[in-house]
Amino acid sequence: MEAVAVPRARTGRAAALHRRAAATAAAASDVLDETRPVPADQRRQYELADRLRSAATILAPGWAGAPLETLTAQTPPDEVPPSFVVVGTAAPLDDARFPALVPLLGSGHLTVDADARDARVAGLLRAVLLRLFAATPAGCLLVRAVDGTGGGEVFAPFGALADAGPLPPPALDLAGLRGVLGEAEQWVAPDAARPRRRDRTLLLVVSAFPAGTGDAELARLAALARSGPSAGLHLVLAGWPGTGRDPLPHATPVTVRNAYALVGDPPGASFGGVGDGSAGGLNAPVFLAEDPPAELVETVCRHLAEQVEAGTRLSLADLLPEPGAQRWAADSAAGLSTTVGDAGGRAVPVGFTELTPHWLVSGRSAAGRSAFLTNVLLGLAARYGPEELTLHLADLGPGEAFVEFLQTERDRTWIPQVRSAAMAADREYVLDLFDALATEVRRRAEVAALTGGQRFADLREHLALPRIVCVVDNLQVLFGEPGRARSAEVSPGGTLLPGAPADRSGAGRSRDRATPTTATRSRDGLGATALASLDALARAGRAYGVHLLLAGEDDLGLGTGSGSRDSMLGQFPVRVALPGGGAVLESSNDAAAGLPVGSAVVNTAGGLGGPQGATRGHERMVRFPDPEDAPTTVEELRRTLWEARPDGSSPPLVFAGYARPLLRNDPCYRAALLGRASGPAALLGRAVDVARSTVAVPLGPSTGRNLAVLGPGLPAARLLATAARATAAHHPPGTARFVVACLVDEAAPVAGRLAAELAGQHAVTTVDRSGLAHLPFLGTPEETHPGRPDRSTRSDTPTELQSGTPAELQSGTPAQAQAGTPTQLQAGTPAQVQLSPAAARRPGTGAAPTGPPARDGTGPVAAEGPTVLVVFGLDAVPAEELPRERVRALLLDGPPAGTHLLGWWRTTPSFAALLEPEGEVDKLAAVVAVDVPGAQLAGVFGRPVQWRPRPARAVLWDGPGEQGRVLVPFAVEDEDEEDQT
Repeated sequence: MEAVAVPRARTGRAAALHRRAAATAAAASDVLDETRPVPADQRRQYELADRLRSAATILAPGWAGAPLETLTAQTPPDEVPPSFVVVGTAAPLDDARFPALVPLLGSGHLTVDADARDARVAGLLRAVLLRLFAATPAGCLLVRAVDGTGGGEVFAPFGALADAGPLPPPALDLAGLRGVLGEAEQWVAPDAARPRRRDRTLLLVVSAFPAGTGDAELARLAALARSGPSAGLHLVLAGWPGTGRDPLPHATPVTVRNAYALVGDPPGASFGGVGDGSAGGLNAPVFLAEDPPAELVETVCRHLAEQVEAGTRLSLADLLPEPGAQRWAADSAAGLSTTVGDAGGRAVPVGFTELTPHWLVSGRSAAGRSAFLTNVLLGLAARYGPEELTLHLADLGPGEAFVEFLQTERDRTWIPQVRSAAMAADREYVLDLFDALATEVRRRAEVAALTGGQRFADLREHLALPRIVCVVDNLQVLFGEPGRARSAEVSPGGTLLPGAPADRSGAGRSRDRATPTTATRSRDGLGATALASLDALARAGRAYGVHLLLAGEDDLGLGTGSGSRDSMLGQFPVRVALPGGGAVLESSNDAAAGLPVGSAVVNTAGGLGGPQGATRGHERMVRFPDPEDAPTTVEELRRTLWEARPDGSSPPLVFAGYARPLLRNDPCYRAALLGRASGPAALLGRAVDVARSTVAVPLGPSTGRNLAVLGPGLPAARLLATAARATAAHHPPGTARFVVACLVDEAAPVAGRLAAELAGQHAVTTVDRSGLAHLPFLGTPEETHPGRPDRSTRSDTPTELQSGTPAELQSGTPAQAQAGTPTQLQAGTPAQVQLSPAAARRPGTGAAPTGPPARDGTGPVAAEGPTVLVVFGLDAVPAEELPRERVRALLLDGPPAGTHLLGWWRTTPSFAALLEPEGEVDKLAAVVAVDVPGAQLAGVFGRPVQWRPRPARAVLWDGPGEQGRVLVPFAVEDEDEEDQT
């Protein structure tokens, strides 16, 4: 029992001592609370309090010091940031009170020995922030906050300012604190390249230090405190440790007691007066400012956010060189650089160098992607001349893009650095662009090898090699194939013509076009080829001054993540995330979450993240303007650069995917009309490539020099008619003979118009189904069907096409003949011949002449040139009337004999039936498909064909092993009239 009693007695004594000590501490606390600074004479205290109240209204007017209950959200701020702010109410006597002011912005800092876990301190911080924000002109005060209490609740009432930028979400942990310190250190660091805007102030507020904060972080804060005021940086630190550490330089300390607080002397001064030697602080207890009403805070923040967005919006001029700066003074040997936006009052430049060779830019529709790209391109063009920079621009999305850089009907100027541009581009165009750039990279690599393997900067000492920037927007479309409608026209030189936009005002323009998401799109053969080309170009181009700027939605179809340095994504260290574009950042990097339109996260470390809630050294949140808000600036810049262009500069080659080229504008067609063509050919349209080359089928004297048009509808018939017109232009007038056969009613207007046009240049014969079967160059029924009576005899004159069945001759009146009026096509008529204008004028003409008109117009001459048979709807003739062997024989033997077939088959099997079991299609004809799926073409080529029909597109195979060339067929100027007819 004694062994048990001893421990109990000791425990009882310890408990009694603890209770006694607690009672002593409580009594001492009460005594200390009752011990206030010794007041002076009460009368003088009343007088001094009255004078200090009057002084406070002068030093801290309005939001800086007036009672909050007297203010509303509409109370305007002062013209300059306040130098003093109220932190509470000093009360030397119960009925003698005055505002307790401390100097802050422009002069020093504020420390509180307790942190925001004390509700009074949290209220003080919110009251001070509210007053400073409301008293400072919108956009002039930027706050970076650290909340170590957890959850960010201290600064939650100011959430409306997060999107606007003055107060981003606070840092919550040690890593976040370090990130904020890094940003503050960059703020105070001198940087001649990025001077700080003097109208901005940065305030760093710590409500409580996060767990783990050590001497290193406190030392960095002390260093910032010493250099901050002169650089526009100020600190408000709650929980600053005073024991064992020197006071924070240039700071006014606040010590919190149970019932009140004590305010120490401000930096470089004393509350006790000048020269009295006292340093005891304000000789009066201070009751800290109370937590402001939540409704007032929310209203003020919302109003301020609206002002910041409207009043601090950047202009395009802020991103361009100074107006008086020398034009094109920058050199691109070491790289390119341009300002992409503003971050906290500082311009943010980003460049294209060997270390940052390529960029990825992502943002959802209507997130400002077009504006960002335009800013970058205009900034580059303003800094680097055409000898230093070449631009290639392509947009895979629908609508018009990059019109600020191109000619229009109303404005013939252009940005001279742009060599090519594509709007609503096809995937094949971008693939051709990649191939062209890869060819240039190989050329530069060969030059480097010949000069000893020099770097690009060294090559520039010997050769004039501009850096090349290739911009592709809506890249995700490259890995899918959505259709699009097209209209309008583009000239050979790239000028927008009638049907295209007449100006750059943006009317009807769809900026940041929405496109199908990558998840709904499979990567087909073309997409896989494009990805391989992109990979090779990104790896090789960086060393030879070829740079890529790829933009689009989501992950651009390239996959997510930062990618290793050796991967393709690793070749794109610069990542720009616009609203909705966080997929180009590392998956754990949420810096782009909640971005407002007109801002972007610019990351130069491949999208890698960092401390949450703080801007990292390799990452900036920037604001950027919309160039459409400054049309005058864009117009003046474009004209200035155009006037400074080198002699001999030509406008960029423009491809507009919604446009249809016109045959009369084609340079090859014009050359043919002038007799400058290298040989006869059927022109089909413009290739989907960067060079805007004309797609032609040569019609020389070789086997297979024919044209087969496959397609079910009128677009195929019109393509055939265009090919015939172009073929006629390659022969001098009167040197060729054309036979036009229309075997299907739907093509009658097309064929009739073609015959009328050709009749003004050459001898034209129109035949129907029966007449076609008895044409002499198609052989005779006797040759293909032995024993069948031969109903035709060959003759050199069209009137003798069918023995025993006289042709119907229609000469018409001379006026009609001269106008090229087409012969009416009548079913069942064996042959109809339209006389040439010269023959029609001959008196007494009762039969067709034996040839085209003489060049002197006096009469016909012998037709020594080729014969071109143009047939609409060859599949409409039954094999019994026109055996396949006769058509095959014409395709094989006709061209060497001077006869070419240009035919339209509405169905693919009807043409495929002409092929021999082991025959190759190129021995018969060049094949162009219009609105025919690739699966149906496999029977023609004997192999799978990857092709999906698209509006206003065709694909040509001409030659063995040809994989198909996509083209835009020439438009028919009066298609509507043909449809109505």
